[in-house]
Amino acid sequence: MFSRRLLLASLTASALAASMVAPAHAADKVIKVGTLKLIHGITPYFYDRFAPAGYKIEVVTFDTPTDGKNAVVTKSVDFGTYGLAAATLGAAAGEPVVIIAPQSNGGMAIVVHKDAGVGNFKALKGKRVGILPGSTQEAVFLDRLKAEGMTIKDVKSVRVSFSEMAGALERGDIDAYVGAEPGPSISVIKGVGKVLELPYSTPTGSVNMVMTTHADTVKNNAELTKAFLEMHRKAAEYATANRPALIEMAGAKLGLPADVANLAADNVQLTWKIDADWVQRGKYYGSLMLERKQIRKLPDYSRFIVTGLVPQS
Repeated sequence: MFSRRLLLASLTASALAASMVAPAHAADKVIKVGTLKLIHGITPYFYDRFAPAGYKIEVVTFDTPTDGKNAVVTKSVDFGTYGLAAATLGAAAGEPVVIIAPQSNGGMAIVVHKDAGVGNFKALKGKRVGILPGSTQEAVFLDRLKAEGMTIKDVKSVRVSFSEMAGALERGDIDAYVGAEPGPSISVIKGVGKVLELPYSTPTGSVNMVMTTHADTVKNNAELTKAFLEMHRKAAEYATANRPALIEMAGAKLGLPADVANLAADNVQLTWKIDADWVQRGKYYGSLMLERKQIRKLPDYSRFIVTGLVPQS
């Protein structure tokens, strides 16, 4: 009898303790955010500083824009950032992905090997150029080729992922690449490559990464989306205004040396606000993809780009 009383008392005490602790954990809802392993995709790592009360942030990394887009479509993440190209490809194919904010502009560069003998854009003719198909960089490069009276057939296109481009250039596997930071800065710091140009002269400008979510999230949980976008704004502004914190985070999360991170950051604009100019550039970008038959039809931009939830200041 005595042991039974002790057991009941123990169980009661345990239940009471659990009831006192459980609410604190139950209140912490997790927001999963997908990003690429690039310095212009670094904003999500600052979200926890500005997370809404009762929420925790879990950052999930992806190697390619397509992986990130697929994670949003399958709801493996709540929000995801990657290039405009992957988002446009998905929306044009009828996938339920929507853009709710820009993530970053810039972060691109055409890099050539220092010994490749390439002094201007036209000198890329016949060279082995590393390109990631389906990326924003590919679309911008094709537009630059057109502006110079060239086509993709004028270069030897080599499929290379962003993370492998600097290494491929150093090994001599390619003569040049159309890359994403920190690749260009790594090549420059090592003395292997030089930046031929920052390809922002096209009508697309420097538009690059976007923040996306599933269409259901906007439809069914607009308040969460608004809270997320406010956090996104604060994180982008904080990281922009605090270069030392940005460099430290790039070292901790991306393994970048401080000199590489600092140089790469000069070529990146972390952003959050959709304005009329950004929308126009985004639509132009879609028209390029349609012209090149990368997509069969344009996305329904009235649904694809959601502007009404973005903070106004």
